[in-house]
Amino acid sequence: MLQTFKTSVNEVQEKITNIGNDLLKANEVIVDAIITCDVDKFNEARTYIKNISSKTNDIDNSIIKILALYTPEARDLRQIVAYFKITNELARACANTRSFIRGFTDVCKDLEEDTIQEYAVPMQHSTIRAVKIAVSMINCVDSDELRERYEEVLIEENKTDDLYSMIEKNLIKQAETRNGEFEKYHRMLRALRKSEKVAGRAISMASLLLYVNLGGELQAS
Repeated sequence: MLQTFKTSVNEVQEKITNIGNDLLKANEVIVDAIITCDVDKFNEARTYIKNISSKTNDIDNSIIKILALYTPEARDLRQIVAYFKITNELARACANTRSFIRGFTDVCKDLEEDTIQEYAVPMQHSTIRAVKIAVSMINCVDSDELRERYEEVLIEENKTDDLYSMIEKNLIKQAETRNGEFEKYHRMLRALRKSEKVAGRAISMASLLLYVNLGGELQAS
């Protein structure tokens, strides 16, 4: 039974990793898309995160089956519970990415090139690094390495917060000098906010993966 349990958990782990890697690919393609406002690139990014709900539902069903068949305890139970919550974080991150694609496609031609290069591109790069490191934690079992990677994700997530704050101030200043265009700048900020939220989902994933290894309290996301 132990071997069957481990096989089932490994299958769940692999499926979660695959979704995480697809999320990563989508956000990597977005970098090129926002630089040139390339609609085809935005559409390509969207293909990587199609049918996420059915994929996460499949993982959740597998997790429920594991809980019913094996009644895991201690660290095994922590792992299963964490994976159950991680699928939700991945689904939300993919939803944020889709919203970013949809919103940014509408406003990218209105954003000044300097603003894109100075704020939007670096923010997207930090989002990518946060997701990449968080996904790499799924198969990491060394406690010290997990802590280090968690701190790296936290640094990148903080960078996205700082960059968003800077671009927010920049766009508000622009809006104040252009009467009647507040709605346009609000749409820009709303789109960019979605990229920041993807990094937020990455830190939630990293926190859950740290919990699997180290225990402690499971924080609400």
